[in-house]
Amino acid sequence: MAIPVFFSVLTVSLISLIGVTALALSAEKLKKFLFYLVSFSAGALLGDVFLHLVPELAEGGALTSVSSLIILAGIIVFFILEKLVCWRHCHIPVSRQHVHSFAAVNLVGDGLHNFIDGLIIAGSYAVSFPLGVVTTVAVITHEIPQEVGDFGVLLYAGLTRSKAIFFNFLSALLAFAGAGAGIMFASRIAGFTDIIVSLTVGGFIYIATADLIPELKKENELGQSAKQLLGIALGIGAMALLLFLE
Repeated sequence: MAIPVFFSVLTVSLISLIGVTALALSAEKLKKFLFYLVSFSAGALLGDVFLHLVPELAEGGALTSVSSLIILAGIIVFFILEKLVCWRHCHIPVSRQHVHSFAAVNLVGDGLHNFIDGLIIAGSYAVSFPLGVVTTVAVITHEIPQEVGDFGVLLYAGLTRSKAIFFNFLSALLAFAGAGAGIMFASRIAGFTDIIVSLTVGGFIYIATADLIPELKKENELGQSAKQLLGIALGIGAMALLLFLE
């Protein structure tokens, strides 16, 4: 199990370098790219939840009142993580001598998020190889817009581009620690995979509905809304196609 887990985590970690690609795009092109990606990501996360993760819990007899509480806990955990990233705001002008404190807070929050991503991927592979692959795809879809956003925050905080890329990638590597912990706990703690899958359900629901979809609601033009719905549908459709892996 370790090889596919760490390969998946490496792939997700390399997404942190997406900031380099973002530099080559104009602001308008980047906005359009993220607009479609956020729509697709919201659909992919919801599709993974309701087409893969919840059915997996139900088939294994793990969809109980306890798992429902764990799903709620997952929503709260990701809410806390988001609050942690946006914890502080500094009004001192940006300079090379004064790097905003929220850069450090952002990196800590992102690091915790990446640790949990590694844990989620390892837990999914512990259930089955196809579920691990599907969950990795879902994680990647929401990591791209997140990492572009994190990169922008670090630049605004006063870091140079090279330092922003370096520290963003460094925080991404915490996913390996999460994956290692997931592999260890899966073999030693009874019911650990059910707990992780339930937490994943809660986390993915939160990211899709409280983080991504509100971004889409900022665009009210009818044509844009139609494209958003198409993007969400394509994300769900992609998860539906991955059912053939199982």
